[in-house]
Amino acid sequence: MSSSGTRRRAASVPDTDTDDGEPAVTLKKEIGLLSACGIIVGNIIGSGIFVSPKGVLENCSSVGLALIVWTLTGVITAISALCYAELGVTIPKSGGDYSYVKDIFGGLAGFLRLWIAVLVIYPTNQAVIALTFANYALQPLFPSCFPPERALGLLAAVCLLLLTWINCFSVRWATRVQDVFTTGKLLALCLIIIMGVVQICKGHFYWLEPEHAFHPLQPYDMGRIALAFLQGSFAYAGWNFLNYVTEELIDPYRNLPRAIFISIPLVTFVYVFANIAYVTAMSPQELMASNAVAVTFGEKLLGVMSWIMPISVALSTFGGVNGSLFTSSRLFFAGAREGHLPRLLAMIHVNRCTPIPALLFTCISTLLMLCTSDIYTLINYVGFINYLFYGVTVAGQIVLRVKEPDLHRPIKVSLAWPVIFLIFWAFLLIFSLYSEPVVCCIGLAIMLSGVPVYLFGVYWENKPKSFNSFVAKLTHLGQKLFMVVYPAEGIKCKPEMTPKMPPVFSD
Repeated sequence: MSSSGTRRRAASVPDTDTDDGEPAVTLKKEIGLLSACGIIVGNIIGSGIFVSPKGVLENCSSVGLALIVWTLTGVITAISALCYAELGVTIPKSGGDYSYVKDIFGGLAGFLRLWIAVLVIYPTNQAVIALTFANYALQPLFPSCFPPERALGLLAAVCLLLLTWINCFSVRWATRVQDVFTTGKLLALCLIIIMGVVQICKGHFYWLEPEHAFHPLQPYDMGRIALAFLQGSFAYAGWNFLNYVTEELIDPYRNLPRAIFISIPLVTFVYVFANIAYVTAMSPQELMASNAVAVTFGEKLLGVMSWIMPISVALSTFGGVNGSLFTSSRLFFAGAREGHLPRLLAMIHVNRCTPIPALLFTCISTLLMLCTSDIYTLINYVGFINYLFYGVTVAGQIVLRVKEPDLHRPIKVSLAWPVIFLIFWAFLLIFSLYSEPVVCCIGLAIMLSGVPVYLFGVYWENKPKSFNSFVAKLTHLGQKLFMVVYPAEGIKCKPEMTPKMPPVFSD
């Protein structure tokens, strides 16, 4: 990467004061250490640990091996988060892995990462989390049957609209919501763990004794164990979301790594001990037969208070939707700022300093996904691609070390860590290709569909004046409608600090 690339990285984080000493319109640094931890923990812990830890157990074939998989997956997640921490303070821009891939491997690679996120990953994930929230929020009202589909869709849409409004209104409100609901889900998991400890004190630890814990329920199979690691890795998804909001972190050089060092071990501890608690009240067969493990656990131990568990899942997923909206909108904001999405999405409100167009775009795309019947199929197709880009990003850390060895790095981890992660990543990726080649190929095809879009929208700069004029009019209309401007617009910057204007969607 040339020195000009380094200047471009700096250019994307404009000054926050005008020459008159008055604050410019920029994203505010309002995310402290506590909120940073809330973003990581809140995005990782969704409904998975409450609903379906049975997938790991089914493929591991024994309780002991399942607990080892949960622990090792947490360790691998911590290693990958360390690599992202170095990249996050070396390239201190919002956008996370999209920004890193774009700066290291070029515009096309970055655009493909953004394309798959915009098109499928975030809209589908947010739609699924919102539907899960609706399902568990309505469960007490429909104890003997499934809630009506229309009711689920309507409540999920209300959840999305409410949280989008909160995120548009204030960054502080959005982070407070995240803090409160993250605390709530941790308290629910602490209740599960405490009940597990009580069960152990009562002598209910049959499936934790070594001779029983490692007794295979079915013959061990390396392919199924690899699948268990893959499912465990997906359960930790969200560990990289703080990197999407780097520019809004207070003192990111200290708080980004600190939040990672606090959050990942905390989540690993909670995941492992929640699974230990589950097997103190249920046999492996009962656990694998349950579609909502925490609910079954609560029914066995809480009696008339068993309603606490479905409500806990609902609160957990509500916080998960908020965290995903908050971080994904920053990804789209970063993409628009680099010229990979319409410029309007890179604008923020003149008073509230929130990326309202990007938030509304995220909300609308998610609402559209609620209208489709193939959400889970789409997630299966692109899950492979999402994991593919994790490895590409960590490989970029090694490439950046080679190409720019003297670049200032406030955090510099040993290269052994990215190598360990890439070995684990390659193992899971090759297994995925071997076990589900059709699904992986469809995912690759969806990603590569972004190539012609990139060639037309970004690479082709000399478009007809009529097209540019039409885009400019739409942008101006959006500015007037949402009262938004380009960050630090009007500031008299140094030549190298002038924000990069999108070549396609510029006026």
